[in-house]
Amino acid sequence: MTNRTYREVRLAARPTGPVTDDLFEIVEVPVPEPGPGQVLVRNTHMGLGAVMRSLMDEHNGVPLPSYEVGAPLHGHAIGEVVATPGTDLNPGDLVEHQLGWREYALLDADAATRLDPDLMPDPAAYLSQGSTALMGIERGAEVRPGDTVFVTGAAGGVGTLAGQVARQFGATRVIGSTGSQQKADRLIKELGYDAVVIRGAGPIEEQLREAAPDGIDAVFDNVGGEQLEAALALANRNARVAIVGALASQLSQDGTTVKVAVDSLSLLIRSITLRGIALYNHRDLIPQWNRRFAAGLRDGTLTFPHARLQGIEQAPRALRELTEGRHLGAVVVEF
Repeated sequence: MTNRTYREVRLAARPTGPVTDDLFEIVEVPVPEPGPGQVLVRNTHMGLGAVMRSLMDEHNGVPLPSYEVGAPLHGHAIGEVVATPGTDLNPGDLVEHQLGWREYALLDADAATRLDPDLMPDPAAYLSQGSTALMGIERGAEVRPGDTVFVTGAAGGVGTLAGQVARQFGATRVIGSTGSQQKADRLIKELGYDAVVIRGAGPIEEQLREAAPDGIDAVFDNVGGEQLEAALALANRNARVAIVGALASQLSQDGTTVKVAVDSLSLLIRSITLRGIALYNHRDLIPQWNRRFAAGLRDGTLTFPHARLQGIEQAPRALRELTEGRHLGAVVVEF
């Protein structure tokens, strides 16, 4: 095995603005031999997320280690065990781990989680961001039957699933936000959104007021900035607001943090709950989501909107296009 090689994607330089292809380099290196307690995995799929743009900065502001210049990037991946001396795993097992951006991954066996290869109709569905969507809808925004729900960043990997999950929890009106009319049309026609406000098509608050004339009961905020401010302005009494992401800051062209003006007296008078919530505190939802998602995919009550690019050489392009908003849903690279 040591005579074989594989490819990995390394960070060539830190960005000073948007993601560009020259920030990455693809390097061919020898396939390693696993030692006792280690597992060698042939990666088959990796998932990408907007947080990866933040991790490219030396000081990223999120509770994850930054990428190192000259070293391979990391991220959620699934693959097949090739060799695993002295562990409970077996060659051929399907596992998930956090060493994506490479065709082979060498890691400690306890850092790989065995997956049921028969659970999902498509193994790439294990890379969905649906556990975050479930967390934000159920535990963050506490969506209830009859609610009007506003999901910001509705066309991304999280938002496309959050709208579907809100329906499962009884929401009667689901409103999203996105950056183009084309995506808005698809959210309504394909993913069950009732209305969509469009960034850049006029003040968000005015669009949202038209889309939600009776106000908003629950907010799944993945963006921040103007969209969160608009949601707070239209929030009904006892509304619940879940802060799940901060795309406005993560994808800002100059790297600055986008501030949000909050009228604390108004929130107090309306008894509004504003809650930041992150998946690393709710990891028990991951297996719950996998079972829910698998059942929904099989009976047609849930869908997995995603773009799939082929080959590790497409990974830099995949992240660039994700941050540019080129795709609807999740972005997956298949090796």
